[in-house]
Amino acid sequence: MTLQLDPQLGLPMVYLVDDEDVVRDALAWLLRSRRLLSETFSSGEAFDLMLKARLADQPVQNWPRSPSCLLLDVRMPGMSGLMLFDSLVRLGLTQVMPVIFLTGHGDVPTAVAAVKQGAFDFVEKPFADNALVDRVEQALMHSAQAIAARRHDVLMAKRLAELTDRERDVMRLVVEGRPNKLIADELDISVRTVEVHRARVFEKMDVKSAVELTNVLRAAGQL
Repeated sequence: MTLQLDPQLGLPMVYLVDDEDVVRDALAWLLRSRRLLSETFSSGEAFDLMLKARLADQPVQNWPRSPSCLLLDVRMPGMSGLMLFDSLVRLGLTQVMPVIFLTGHGDVPTAVAAVKQGAFDFVEKPFADNALVDRVEQALMHSAQAIAARRHDVLMAKRLAELTDRERDVMRLVVEGRPNKLIADELDISVRTVEVHRARVFEKMDVKSAVELTNVLRAAGQL
């Protein structure tokens, strides 16, 4: 498959966490052959330190900024893959950074349980190169969709925050389908004032009609 993502989301990144040098090197080379960037980590602790450093100066809702996924070994000394995965779940990162577990045969039941808890998938070692990268690309597409949805939610929240109380009152009645005259009567203001507030709501919410406004609010969970 050919990975096609919105360039405005930035270059995709694959994070590799495995305690075996040969596995990390092989995966990094494989991803480069498919024109995918990667960062490698030799332990769960190393990745966790990187994550804490990047979250130190920004809210977790802002990271990652570009489509990302994590190839994560299940069994490692110290912080295991499952321990790191649990930390990512608590941070709410597994939608924007899907996790694909790398497992030995004996770890398959554990990996299946992790998938039920929100992991994207698991792949058994030794893995088929093309099948693994295809799954990575699918995870990156999932990440791109999640990041785009997150950005949209942030944008909608910002637009709603810019509305005045009166504009919110008018907006509520507009989406209920009230004509300007009835809105004016209910709010005890003139029809002209309703028209002005209505126009400002449409401008701030970047919509052209009451139907579009309703759909935008419904998509943002405001209705």
